[in-house]
Amino acid sequence: MDLTAVIKRGEKQFVALCPQLDVVSQGPTIEEAIKNLKEACELYVEEIGLPEGLSSEDIIVTTIEVKGHETAQAVRA
Repeated sequence: MDLTAVIKRGEKQFVALCPQLDVVSQGPTIEEAIKNLKEACELYVEEIGLPEGLSSEDIIVTTIEVKGHETAQAVRA
C-alpha cells in the first residue's frame, strides 16, 4: 500500500508525517526522515493494523495557497 509522506524542515532536523496513520518521525536529512517514517509506519501497521477502509485510491494530495501574514494584517485593518 502506498501512503503519503509530508516532509517539513524543522529547526534542527527534517520532520516526516504520514497523515493517513497520523505517524511522525524525523531525521537529519530528507532521506533519513523518510526512512525513519517508513519504519515507524511499518511498526504501526504491524502492531495496530491499517485503519478500516483505508485505501490509497481515496487519497488526494494537493496544495493550497493562503494569504501571508502581511496580507492577513492588511485585511484586518
